[in-house]
Amino acid sequence: MATPRRIARVLAAGALSAVLLSGGGVAAATSAAAATPTPSAAGEITLTAKPTEVKAGEKVTFTGRTKGLPIGTKVVLQHKNGSKWTTLHANTLVKQGSSFSFDNTFKNKGKEELRVTAGNWTSPSTTVIIR
Repeated sequence: MATPRRIARVLAAGALSAVLLSGGGVAAATSAAAATPTPSAAGEITLTAKPTEVKAGEKVTFTGRTKGLPIGTKVVLQHKNGSKWTTLHANTLVKQGSSFSFDNTFKNKGKEELRVTAGNWTSPSTTVIIR
């Protein structure tokens, strides 16, 4: 059954295809892509943890900068659990100036390998030791 939404999608796809085939599609395609805020191909994220050694329950402050990510992009903290990266309940948004900062505490003792992700971009990992 053809719903109004499906019909609109088919018409939009057909119109875009016609514009691209007519040769004037580069400008139309780039203007359509520019309407959606997406990270640039050269996007990158840095991450710093201070202090890098804490007692269980003490606060660790994570700071970093982004390049090529829009302001307001959600940055999420992850830790390595075996061979998999697991998302923790610590996140923030990229602020004006392309920076971010948030705090987290760890209850379990040991070595935590941590990183942040935002969209398709991932920071290099950093290690925090919890005693």
